[in-house]
Amino acid sequence: MGGKGKLLKWAEMKTFNNVIEPTTDEVFRKDHFLKGKWKSEIFKNDNPIILELGCGKGEYSVGMGEHFPNKNFIGVDIKGNRIWRGAKTVFENKMTNIYFIRTQIDHIASFFSENEVDEIWITFPDPQPKDRLERKRLTSPMFIDRYKTFLKADGIVHLKTDHEDFFRYTLEEVERCNFKLLESTFNLYGEAIEKLDSKTQEILSIKTFYEKLWAAKGHSIHYCKFQLI
Repeated sequence: MGGKGKLLKWAEMKTFNNVIEPTTDEVFRKDHFLKGKWKSEIFKNDNPIILELGCGKGEYSVGMGEHFPNKNFIGVDIKGNRIWRGAKTVFENKMTNIYFIRTQIDHIASFFSENEVDEIWITFPDPQPKDRLERKRLTSPMFIDRYKTFLKADGIVHLKTDHEDFFRYTLEEVERCNFKLLESTFNLYGEAIEKLDSKTQEILSIKTFYEKLWAAKGHSIHYCKFQLI
């Protein structure tokens, strides 16, 4: 879509009540005003909070929000024209347990307090395959250290990706750091998914735009979940 279309989406998104778009000055090396206040100020309940990092069009946040009305979901991405799709769906359907943040994931620790988040989903992120960009991978030590500042001690990190090298890198980091690996498969939609409980199968069958794209090209989908303990 051209620049005019993006501008129209950005303008419409400002009318939604389920998106915040903080400036860099609001979150660079400082806390956002909602830090520690998501349950009291936004969701108005004490339900668990689940993040989707690099949420794109928000397919996972919206899909899980439908499956779990008693949990709160926050999708995070810097691309406003992508977030618009998920935010519009949530707005039109008057869903109150889904919210979006348009920001760089580098600033994620500015938004959440200690033990404020129960789970993290990383769905088809940029694998940053070049060695010099390792620190930008969303499962690199730099980002894991940030997640530790707000993820509960028994909180779970989920990863779905079609990029085998990135997946192997993540598994190596899990082992190196002595994290607790709960599930791991290089072929989620092969026999592996049949071994999971029905609710987990249902969640994992939610497919993002990029997942559908890569699966259509014959890519295997890799999945793991682990705890930072």
